[in-house]
This record gives sequence, structure tokens and C-alpha cells, in this order.
Amino acid sequence: MKLKSSDITKTALFSALTAIGAFISIPIGPVPITLQSLFVLLSGFLLGPYLGALSQVVYLILGLVGLPIFASMTGGIQTVFKPSFGFLLSFVAASFIAGYFPQKKKTLASFIKASIISSITMYLIGLPYMAFILNSYLGKGLSLTYILKIGCLMFIPGDILKLFIASVLGNKLKDKV
Repeated sequence: MKLKSSDITKTALFSALTAIGAFISIPIGPVPITLQSLFVLLSGFLLGPYLGALSQVVYLILGLVGLPIFASMTGGIQTVFKPSFGFLLSFVAASFIAGYFPQKKKTLASFIKASIISSITMYLIGLPYMAFILNSYLGKGLSLTYILKIGCLMFIPGDILKLFIASVLGNKLKDKV
């Protein structure tokens, strides 16, 4: 895959937007509420599956090397031991999925469908990682029900709002980027 300078610029822009989304954070437990998922979805919608996923890989690498661009102004390799790190890992797959599904038919419905699948993917990757860190690494012994409560259920209303905002913006901007 040969990248043009405009591709590199757009990829860097969405890495930066994801970082900005992390700074808009409400700490409510082991996983804070942020706007990151909004930018993850938009990166896939507007850059396509490969560049969208690349923007999230760049974001992860920058945070892992120590830049404080993750939620709560954190960064560094030690973040892999935080319960929320699985959600950060899921951004790569979620962005790819968001860009992949509406490629052929770019309608509002296809953006919403891709947003829902991408959001579910974030939970499918993030929740088991969170459970592993909380229970195996930190030895908390939390039940699956409690893990779902603190890592999923309380986030669903905000995630629904963000996925609709991302879908509408993706649909409106689909031919502009």
C-alpha cells in the first residue's frame, strides 16, 4: 500500500483527534467516558478501513512510547496493565470495520450498521481484557455481571449517542474527504 502525503496527513489528523477525544474524559470507574469512540468511527468512515485502522495504530504507538495521550493524560508501556487498555486495542479493529462495511453502499443506514458492529467489537475486545486485568492481574475476583456493569452497561447510552453522531457526520462528509 503506497501512501500519498495527503493520506499521511489525514491519518495523523485522526490520530490527533482520537487523542483529543481522550482529553475530554469523565472518570467514572476503571474505564472513563471519552469521545475517543466517536473519532474511531469517523476515522474508518472518512479514511476507509486501512487508513482508519492505521490512524489508530499510530495513536496506540504514540501513547505506548510515552506520550500522555490516553485518557486521564496517561501514556507509556505500563498502560497495558490498565483495565481500559483492551478498549484502546479495539480501536484498530473498530476503525477498520467502520470503514469496511459502508464502502459499497454509503447511506445513513450503512453507517449506522457499521457503527453498531464497530461498537460491539470494542466491547468484545475491551471487556475480556478488562476482566483479565481486574481479576487475574489485580486479583479482584469480580463477577461477570459486575464487569458488564462497570465496563459496558453504563456506557451504552453515551455510545448510542456517539454512534448516531458519527453516522450522521460520516454520511454528510463521505464525499468531502
